[in-house]
Amino acid sequence: MSKITGAKAFVKCLQEEGVDTIFGFPGGVIIDLYDELANSSIKNLLVRHEQGAVHAADGYARASGRTGVALLTSGPGATNGVTGIATAYMDSIPLVVFTGQVPRALIGNDAFQEVDIVGITRPCTKHNYLVSNPEDLIPTIREAFYLASSGRPGPILVDLPKDIISSMVDFPEREEIRMRTYQPHVEPHPGQIAKACQAIVEAKRPVLYVGGGVILSNSNEELTELAEKTQIPVTMTLMGLGAFPGTNPLSMGMLGMHGSYAANMMVAKSDLLIAVGARFDDRITGRLDKFAPDAKVIHIDIDPTSISKNVVVDIPIVADCKHALTAMNAWFNSQKGFDINALAEQYQPWRNQVNEWNEKHPLAYIDEGEIIKPQFVIETIDRLTGGDAIISTEVGQNQMWAAQFYRFNKPRHWLSSGGLGTMGFGLPAAIGAQMAFPDATVIDIAGDGSIQMNIQELATAKQYNTPVKVAILNNNYLGMVRQWQELFYDKRYAGTVMEVTPDFVELAKAYGAAGLRAKTKSEVEPVIKEALAIKDRVVVMDFAIKREECVFPMVPAGGATTEMLLV
Repeated sequence: MSKITGAKAFVKCLQEEGVDTIFGFPGGVIIDLYDELANSSIKNLLVRHEQGAVHAADGYARASGRTGVALLTSGPGATNGVTGIATAYMDSIPLVVFTGQVPRALIGNDAFQEVDIVGITRPCTKHNYLVSNPEDLIPTIREAFYLASSGRPGPILVDLPKDIISSMVDFPEREEIRMRTYQPHVEPHPGQIAKACQAIVEAKRPVLYVGGGVILSNSNEELTELAEKTQIPVTMTLMGLGAFPGTNPLSMGMLGMHGSYAANMMVAKSDLLIAVGARFDDRITGRLDKFAPDAKVIHIDIDPTSISKNVVVDIPIVADCKHALTAMNAWFNSQKGFDINALAEQYQPWRNQVNEWNEKHPLAYIDEGEIIKPQFVIETIDRLTGGDAIISTEVGQNQMWAAQFYRFNKPRHWLSSGGLGTMGFGLPAAIGAQMAFPDATVIDIAGDGSIQMNIQELATAKQYNTPVKVAILNNNYLGMVRQWQELFYDKRYAGTVMEVTPDFVELAKAYGAAGLRAKTKSEVEPVIKEALAIKDRVVVMDFAIKREECVFPMVPAGGATTEMLLV
């Protein structure tokens, strides 16, 4: 086979991996790549900021389950993408981020737009590469895609020197990728599965604690089967929302700092905690010595370094969640003479207690007439979309209200920055999700502070006809920090007052989008209905919510999860 340029090889590799969409911003060192992409069938979205490119690729990956791809130029183009890479890393999202680099001969000479992006991103990538030889280009790209999506997923960075891109290379046949130092353990140990299932049989107060690993491994059906078979109540992390139907009677919603009263209480009082694809994050556990103090802990995770990292585990199961849950369901089905209905009856007093907690302290808010409550906005969006919309969020109060009051019944319909808490994530992530599912209703629930972090991506949405809807919960504050200042700093609102806020309706129009506004409660539903009826344009909805509304329940920093501040 005759040699081809590195740029042609790059595009062929993307096509080989089934990539249909990439997000990026061009520059001098990657101009050859853009020239080749223009001749391909791959959709290439020009974002307005490199952070937006990586977030959009991230949203594409979260919604579709496929690996997202971003292409950034060297120097500031690469460094602008670091926040997006770190966001994906914290949430285990499969991405391949390509960055341009100065020619090899200039590396280390402080050349124009040179930066050591491999060194910068080493702590926040699953792995990264600097391609130093032309013959390594194609194997590196193939390996990058394999690493991004296998085992515990994550972002991979590939740094491409300009002369590598323009060099002539062979395009070898694809071979199975084998890496001696990287062999994810997918299948669970049968003995550990038996121990876990036996612990479930012996438990009186079990809880299924479910994280984003269930969604990443596409094991929501297996999880639902186990929960319904055993009638064990379920709680989800922020990243796990949608892994189990939110409207199912066994669901107690989210746990943790802003979790439901029932979820936090049942974890605290449980005698068996079954953690599936979750990592015992500090926002979940609160004060560690008070977290599930009487519970035996089962932990299923594909990453062995996550097990017993924060909470000591009694029964570790290192495996892919889908394989482990399949094995657990099979164990219960294979036990001769075992009455699964008796097990469900065994837990009936426990479920009664959990339901009593839920009825006593449900997620709630105080209705104040025509004042718009943000929770009401979320509930109305849920009702009018039938719970079928793909919801992205920014970060802050808007994120927590969406997590609490939108009931997610399906996986991959909730896109939110969990581990890093990245403001500006929601809009570009929504664009990425809309590219993956052009016919879906995609809504970014935002705050007036965080939406301005990447509001320039309205131009991207307009240019590529991605009709995302943006619901801004506008209180003229950086709301979550303001809430802490109200509760713990005697209402000294230092640095959290948004004294200058744009007219979002007029700003939307400037970007060619539709702009709508609701100032009273009675205007909320008509505005949302009008927005949903506009199928071919971006819509920005500006809701003037109660300025000092707080997110409750709330566990103060350093407190136990049972020490909740309630409405």
